[in-house]
Amino acid sequence: MQTLRRLALAFFAAALVLSGPAAAQSLETSARQALLVDLSTDTELLSVNPDQRMYPASMTKLMTAYLVFERLQNGTLSLDDAFTVSEKAWRKGGSKMFVEVGDRVKVEDLLRGIIIQSGNDATIVVAEGISGSEEAFAREMTAKAREIGMENTQFRNASGWPDPQHYTTARDLAILAESLIERFPEYYHLYSQTEYTYHEITQQNRNPLLYRNVGADGLKTGYTEESGYGLVASAAREDRRLLMVVNGLDSARERAQEAERLIDWGFREFGAYDLFQAGEVVDEIPTWLGQRGVVPVIIDRDVSVTLRRNVRDDMTVTLITDRPLAAPIEAGQTVGEVRVEAPGLKPVSAPVKAAQSIEKLGTFGRVQAALEYLIFGESR
Repeated sequence: MQTLRRLALAFFAAALVLSGPAAAQSLETSARQALLVDLSTDTELLSVNPDQRMYPASMTKLMTAYLVFERLQNGTLSLDDAFTVSEKAWRKGGSKMFVEVGDRVKVEDLLRGIIIQSGNDATIVVAEGISGSEEAFAREMTAKAREIGMENTQFRNASGWPDPQHYTTARDLAILAESLIERFPEYYHLYSQTEYTYHEITQQNRNPLLYRNVGADGLKTGYTEESGYGLVASAAREDRRLLMVVNGLDSARERAQEAERLIDWGFREFGAYDLFQAGEVVDEIPTWLGQRGVVPVIIDRDVSVTLRRNVRDDMTVTLITDRPLAAPIEAGQTVGEVRVEAPGLKPVSAPVKAAQSIEKLGTFGRVQAALEYLIFGESR
């Protein structure tokens, strides 16, 4: 049975019908650092200096909120808990929630102040309330960064206030944002709220993509003179989600325009395609000295790829395995792999496993099989 071959040919045929004009082979961006990822397949669509050290500015607040979400989720903190505003928090400059010294502010309000209003004062209230001091909280932020795979990040404060030892990379911010989206779906909706009022002061969410029809639902802007204008953003259309990090842009207007352009480009020029479903039989492989002449092999996880729409017909799907497979063979035994390759795509592979057990032939059967091979040149 040539299931794998038929599947690949059918996919190529569909690609030939669906493909439009050839897409551009590259895209330039004015951002100093940029990373665009299709989260549905964990594929990088655009990468510009993703591991270059940069200042995160208020994008830092993603980790501040992350630590609050974590405590809410494990029950050590509740939205109704309240923290007292210190003079340090009240005096903090930059963007503010406008809390007052001595006030006790609920965690729920502080989260909105951090996420929607980008309040530096709110981050200090949270940091001091959780860890006793902002410095101790920043150490916890850095430890959490290491835990989730952010290898090139160090936090010195909870707000993103300029500090030469407070840095990250575009890749690390993407890791943080993806983890936040996946781990805390019950709180992620806060990032899509466009305004919040506290002490009768209404402030708009600074994320420009929330006001443009691109499917955006988060996450956070950042700006300091040293960092330039930055944005960590996510947008969903149908069953795809793109995650973007840009930084080092020259103005808020350029940030908005470039972010929209990159998100639109990612959805327009690339498509995510499902190739195999977990448990699907991909082929039948001949056996050697087995009680059955073939064994069906299956893939045990879904396999999807994101490709430029104009290279779908250049994709190759290859089953790599020994032929024939020597018996005995146990159900679930890994017997090879499927490899997917295409221009511009890092090869994707997934193991294939025997769908059933195949016992070895008895002595008489092995002799007969050997004779058949000698006479006919065929293996059984």
